[in-house]
Amino acid sequence: MTMHNSAVEADRALKAKHRAMWAQGDYPSLAAEVIPGLGAVLVEACGVRPGQRVLDVGAGSGNAAIPAALAGADVIASDLTPELFGAGRLAAEQQGAHLTWQEADAEALPFGDAGFDTVLSCVGVMFAPHHQQAADELVRVCRPGGTIGLLSWTPQGFIGRMFATMKPYAPPPPPGAQPPPLWGDEGHVRALLGDRVTDVRAERRTARVDRFATPEAFRDYFKARYGPTITVYKNIADDPDRVAALDRDLVDLGRDGGLGTDQDGTALEWEYLLLTARRAG
Repeated sequence: MTMHNSAVEADRALKAKHRAMWAQGDYPSLAAEVIPGLGAVLVEACGVRPGQRVLDVGAGSGNAAIPAALAGADVIASDLTPELFGAGRLAAEQQGAHLTWQEADAEALPFGDAGFDTVLSCVGVMFAPHHQQAADELVRVCRPGGTIGLLSWTPQGFIGRMFATMKPYAPPPPPGAQPPPLWGDEGHVRALLGDRVTDVRAERRTARVDRFATPEAFRDYFKARYGPTITVYKNIADDPDRVAALDRDLVDLGRDGGLGTDQDGTALEWEYLLLTARRAG
């Protein structure tokens, strides 16, 4: 087998693991119950209008794709994990949104060059392991003068800290993979997009999450529903001491975030980076 074939097989195996990770648990319910408004925030920031052709990359169950469709755009919701589409189709039907759902790898999008007026991703493309490849694809499929819009968890924010908390218990990342929260660092995203974009606007905001009454409730919810957390627990399942340690660490994270404290102890503030840009040329 040639070196090229080996790389192709390794990438295929990696993507299969990613698909399986997001298919487990119940990400659609988490997105709907915990961060229901984030997609609409991104759609508004991108100025999506009727008649535009919009691609949502890493769409999941449609948190951004559905609001874009309701704004009158012609939308394709793409994701590596089509198992998430069932819940998205149901939600779209309930809201009267019409859009197309298509399985797609963010690092090798099956779309032609410059085919979309807006290319956006709400806490989606950030989980593609090879950041430059994913960024190159975002730029490639966006028409010159079109909009690229990204909403990503920051490294310093609550979800970024959650990934840092889980890292010691997780399997080692594959060669070349980069941490998802780097997409929440403005400098990192500017470097990925480079001079291929203009009019970059970046702002840190927070999403208020009041779904959890206690740190334990937060931990147990993510253990049951969130694919990355489920994967980490599976990695240490045969070591009860490490499972107990991660249990404690996640509870401490929730408490540090404000859960269970005397003042407004049922809400968390999750920081994200909202970035929009125009494709140059």
